[in-house]
Amino acid sequence: MNNAGNDCYFKESDSFLIFCDNSTDTPTPYMYSKDSNLQILNISFENHEISITMFVATVCYNSSGGILYKNKTSLILPDFPISFAKNKFIAVGCDTYATFSGREGSTYVTGCLSSCGNISDVINGSCSGIGCCETSIPRDAYRYNISVTSYNNHVGIWEFNPCGYAFVAEDGFFSFSKDNLHEPPFDMVPIVVDWLIPDQTCDDAKKNTTTYMCQENSNCTDAENGKGYQCHCFEGFQGNPYLQNGCQDINECVISQPCIGKCTNLPGTYNCSCPEGFQGDGRKDGKGCTPIIHEKRFHSNDIVLGVSISFLLVLLGVSWLYWGLRERKISRRREKFFLENGGRLMLQRLLSEHEGSVEAARIFTDEELKKATDHYHESRILGQGGQGTVYRGILPDNTVVAIKKAKNLDRSQVEEFINELIILSQIIHRNVVKLIGCCFETEVPLLVYEFVNNSTLADHIHKCAHESTLSWRARLRIAGETAGALSYLHSDASARILHRDIKSTNILLDENYTAKVADFGASRLVPLDRTQLTTLVQGTLGYLDPEYFYSSQLTEKSDVYSFGVVLAELLTGLRALSFERAENERNLSLYFASAIKGERLFAIIDPKVLNEGNPEEIMEVAMLANRCLRVKGEDRPTMKEVQWIEVLMKGDGQASMGDQSCDLEEAEHLLGERSSKCDGILKSNASGNDDSISNQVPFEIESGR
Repeated sequence: MNNAGNDCYFKESDSFLIFCDNSTDTPTPYMYSKDSNLQILNISFENHEISITMFVATVCYNSSGGILYKNKTSLILPDFPISFAKNKFIAVGCDTYATFSGREGSTYVTGCLSSCGNISDVINGSCSGIGCCETSIPRDAYRYNISVTSYNNHVGIWEFNPCGYAFVAEDGFFSFSKDNLHEPPFDMVPIVVDWLIPDQTCDDAKKNTTTYMCQENSNCTDAENGKGYQCHCFEGFQGNPYLQNGCQDINECVISQPCIGKCTNLPGTYNCSCPEGFQGDGRKDGKGCTPIIHEKRFHSNDIVLGVSISFLLVLLGVSWLYWGLRERKISRRREKFFLENGGRLMLQRLLSEHEGSVEAARIFTDEELKKATDHYHESRILGQGGQGTVYRGILPDNTVVAIKKAKNLDRSQVEEFINELIILSQIIHRNVVKLIGCCFETEVPLLVYEFVNNSTLADHIHKCAHESTLSWRARLRIAGETAGALSYLHSDASARILHRDIKSTNILLDENYTAKVADFGASRLVPLDRTQLTTLVQGTLGYLDPEYFYSSQLTEKSDVYSFGVVLAELLTGLRALSFERAENERNLSLYFASAIKGERLFAIIDPKVLNEGNPEEIMEVAMLANRCLRVKGEDRPTMKEVQWIEVLMKGDGQASMGDQSCDLEEAEHLLGERSSKCDGILKSNASGNDDSISNQVPFEIESGR
């Protein structure tokens, strides 16, 4: 590398170059782009990676909760994507949540939440949400913005944790300890970016020989991360594939000495041969070389026949032994996976605790599901989520199913799959995705569901391609069917079930737009003698019950709150959380409650809803959503009470929750006239004791799931 930089990079413009700072005794390399000037720690030619340094985003407070110092950090790389495989997004603090956003051309936001009440709760080396949390970053990210904030400004924990901070760093760089809570141990961290030839696919690049960068003895592949291609030397060659004569033949005969006999080096390969008087392939990893034995010829047919029969018997015996051992090995391997993934013993124990039945789900074999998914071919992928990948499968009877496969061998994910199996095995409802069966004899556990073929509710209300397809009546019906399913889970199932992650992406639609509630990996069964469960905060930001967030007390009213957010989505067509909206409009539940309080409800309603819906009908649903979004769970309705929306769904203009639907004085102003059935209620609430979330929640959620 040198100051001129002309020999260090290839680009048609000057938007990127590499240069050395020679102002010190040790020259330091830097990468320059139009928005950044970043120190280079290492360039890995074989892995197509560059290690650079980046700043840490930090916010610090005084003992009374005032901000002493705050900075954000961002990175823009016009040509090189941030490595999703080699980096982690990490946040540190006992009252800290941080977000990673700004992916070009996308509203994608991710982040994590870290909390703890006492330093004794913190575990050194653990970054699972107590004092420290981490998450992955997306593919194809050429830029990012990191923001760090706090819910309580570190009041009460200031003595041992006055600051919160977050950063993207190379995986393995940071090992968390209690000492890190006082202040960040560093200002800069290493981050890995992938380098490639941008803006062209491999196939397109090959069409233009003047600009194609891969030289002789090399070939290109499309980059796994980012938009572009990379060059690689052919097998048997090594070097720089971007330079003329850069890929040189490897002399295996000298480097690895692979032959027992004579070794002859060839371009890209080698050949082994045995000395005279010996036979074989001459390879150390093959048959090697053995002396040639000149056997005597016998003319006796009896001897020849005896030898032949003996040879066949030995061959049959060896074959039988080989196949027997092979089948035994496969059987043991499947049994090992079956037990590791929960197996029948674990499954029967868990189900017996909840009075379930293992016969409720069909047990599939590994071979059945491989055949159904064409060996889990990429073309069969329906979607990917936090727990695993979902494939489209076709059973021998031509039944189309959805097969969920865990991403890795994380034991916590196995327990979530077992939990989902227990939950779904006890549910029989037309608006809940039906569990067909499971498989535990593979390396990762599998669940088999009915196939719901019309995408998610979120796709239909938030994507432009579906804007005109979802009518007001269809929205009412979907809301009513979802409410009915949740009411069944809370009140009518064999054991009371809390879903814990109700959102528009977990409501599937079939070809008739019938709602199907899905994704029970976070759900929990509630014992009959208890009304609530204490659990770690879990869910999706934007839908998360604020009371649950503070108390960690899980009740059925947590599902009611999330359902209220879905109702608000159906009414407005807006996402539950969007950083493209103004700051006071990012969180839909806050924005919705504020619009009702400020008599602006009909200004934010979806135009399609306004054109097709009855104003009084719209108002009643809006009042119901507002009651579901109240901060205190005791002030929200039950899902049994919410089921009145099914009457609206059937077209009864007189449908109502009775007095409960008319709990706001603003209804009179928003409708322009007072309904006689609401008159008494509006009078009784004239004092305005509404405690909706717009008045009670002192924070704003800024991250995705």
